[in-house]
Amino acid sequence: MVMEQQTEFLEVKGGRIAYEVIGGGPLVVLSPGMADTRSTYRFLAPLIADAGYSVASVDLRGHGESSTGWDSYSHADTAGDLIEIIRKLGGPAVIVGQSFSGGAATIAAANHPDLVSAIVEIDPFTRPPKTSMGGLLLNTNNYRRGALPLMRFIFTGSVKAWSKYLNVAYPGKKPVDWNTYLAALQMNLSQPGRAKAARDMVNSKASKATIKEAAAQLANVRCKALVVMGREDSDFPDPLAEAVAIVGLMPAGLGQYAMIDKAGHYPHAQYPQQVAASIIPFLKEQA
Repeated sequence: MVMEQQTEFLEVKGGRIAYEVIGGGPLVVLSPGMADTRSTYRFLAPLIADAGYSVASVDLRGHGESSTGWDSYSHADTAGDLIEIIRKLGGPAVIVGQSFSGGAATIAAANHPDLVSAIVEIDPFTRPPKTSMGGLLLNTNNYRRGALPLMRFIFTGSVKAWSKYLNVAYPGKKPVDWNTYLAALQMNLSQPGRAKAARDMVNSKASKATIKEAAAQLANVRCKALVVMGREDSDFPDPLAEAVAIVGLMPAGLGQYAMIDKAGHYPHAQYPQQVAASIIPFLKEQA
């Protein structure tokens, strides 16, 4: 089903957040990862909307069509922005957060249980990442091949390095519109302030502090949570172990995980049907 999409903006302190809404029904808010835009959900959002939900896809601070020049780009900042989106659209809502936004979803759920009915974390950075020397040596799941261009992007902001990272982070099967999508993302990241925003999400003291906050807040989550992880995610030396660890830090019985075979760090774009098959039953139980 093709749905009309129109960019809307939410004014918050320090700038404005871009988003779009499709469908109708209980609210689901989709938030992307670092150096990505809301179009990362271009395949998953319609599937969720077709299942009977109002789906809001959001651009992070400094990304996509959101404004640049913010004072801070931390997980806690993103959590606050998502809560303001939910307030504007009429919550409560399920938050789906991928990568960087996984930590933000955790913080939002822990701090605003009245507005967040459940969370889905896709290949999330909800705990501070630790470099695995064994993973680098063995190159498990292409861990070394992905880590090198990722670190280069973090240190230099090179769009070329980010593109090399994405080639590894999408192992094997690429989305059908890969070339068009990658070109648009490269163009967006090349705009003034956008690569800097992404780098600040990793390098700033605020972000380093709030990813620790996200890990600590896992124990304070009171809603149901689903972790969806690509089995071939090159960002983690052992993606299954990461999913198990995140669920294990939540109160007993709240968390569950699903592994997507052959998928990397972006299973929602590589295998949207399989991800939807995990998420939609979870939504029907929680939303």
